[in-house]
Amino acid sequence: MSEEQAGRHLIVPIFITFQGCPHRCVFCQQEKITSQSNLVTTPEAVTKTLETALQSDRFDPGRRPEVAFYGGTFTGLPVERMSALLGAVRPFLEKGLFASIRVSTRPDALDRQRLDLMKRCGVSTVELGVQSMDDGVLALSRRGHSARDTVESVKLLGECGFKVGIQLMPGLPGDSEETFLKTVETVKDLAPDMVRLYPTIVIRGTELARRYEEKRYTPWGLDETLNICKRSCVELEDSGIPVIRIGLMSSPSLDGEIVAGPWHNALGFLVRSAIHHDRIARFLPVKGAAGGIRLRVPPKEIPLVRGYQNQGLRRIEERCATKVVGVIPDDSV
Repeated sequence: MSEEQAGRHLIVPIFITFQGCPHRCVFCQQEKITSQSNLVTTPEAVTKTLETALQSDRFDPGRRPEVAFYGGTFTGLPVERMSALLGAVRPFLEKGLFASIRVSTRPDALDRQRLDLMKRCGVSTVELGVQSMDDGVLALSRRGHSARDTVESVKLLGECGFKVGIQLMPGLPGDSEETFLKTVETVKDLAPDMVRLYPTIVIRGTELARRYEEKRYTPWGLDETLNICKRSCVELEDSGIPVIRIGLMSSPSLDGEIVAGPWHNALGFLVRSAIHHDRIARFLPVKGAAGGIRLRVPPKEIPLVRGYQNQGLRRIEERCATKVVGVIPDDSV
């Protein structure tokens, strides 16, 4: 089970690894990203997964538990398979054990028949693997869809009453800071209900790994990625669009498989901490004006101030040219 950052949803994922996909994109290695095989997911497997989740100590019905089909192109499956998989979830919805279903798919894999089926079966959210709103980047990444497909699919999903999520991948072939920030601006205009940011990493066995080894692709660095994700996150959330995840979840199957790219097991926290430090900068003394700093911080914000492995405190010390001598929890701040 994993937890959405926005709304504290409890998500029970069911992986349909690479199933329904028309081809493999240059960056794709779903088996390693999800720690799941590409065996066909059956209704019986869905039932077993949900029953196991219900028995977990971490299952909390107060957190609006949701079933999520991830890892492939759900609406690329034959209608009969879609119906069977959703049908396996229906008894759990009818008993009130789960609140809803979400699915992940491609912008060019939607039609009214499939959307009507999903609506009847309890799907409330559709996440689109948009990746970029630049057609050149999409072509170089072998996505097989256009930015126009995304615009049309977001409109169609809205008309059908679905919540819409958009997944973006900064750093794809042909991407740049300017290009990606233009993507963010376009996404703001589309006004989805949520966004995920998955910076591009190079995974062994992919076409992207071959391009990297042949020096035909240069991945972004971690500092560059942090800066762009920080700016993107602020832009989106200032527009009322929550960013519910930044970076891939750490997975045992990824160990030793990441060839290059801005991988960090706490990328989202690094970005959130950097945003927080930008916002508190005006409250800090100017460089050299203090002989030591005691920080009074709301308790829930202390991790953001401290930063990953106390890097945030070191950043404050460098900015102010003095030591942080204490971090004091203070609810009145």
